[in-house]
Amino acid sequence: MRTDTLINRKLTAFRLKEDLLVRLKEEANKENRSLNNFVESALMNLVNRKPNKTTLAAIKEAQENDNLETLNTENLESFIASL
Repeated sequence: MRTDTLINRKLTAFRLKEDLLVRLKEEANKENRSLNNFVESALMNLVNRKPNKTTLAAIKEAQENDNLETLNTENLESFIASL
């Protein structure tokens, strides 16, 4: 085993609702992964989720109410045409 690829981990305990634990185990099993690997990956995805520049600009625009268009939602065809 190569030592330069080792990742330090710390043993941690959590209390989870039983039904959640069952669901997590089922999902991990579907992906042929350990429960630990599945939960760690899910948590990493959650904490590393960052919007890109385009999304950040759209969020800022929506918050500031600048240059927002009104879409015609009277019927599906006009709504799609307005996009």
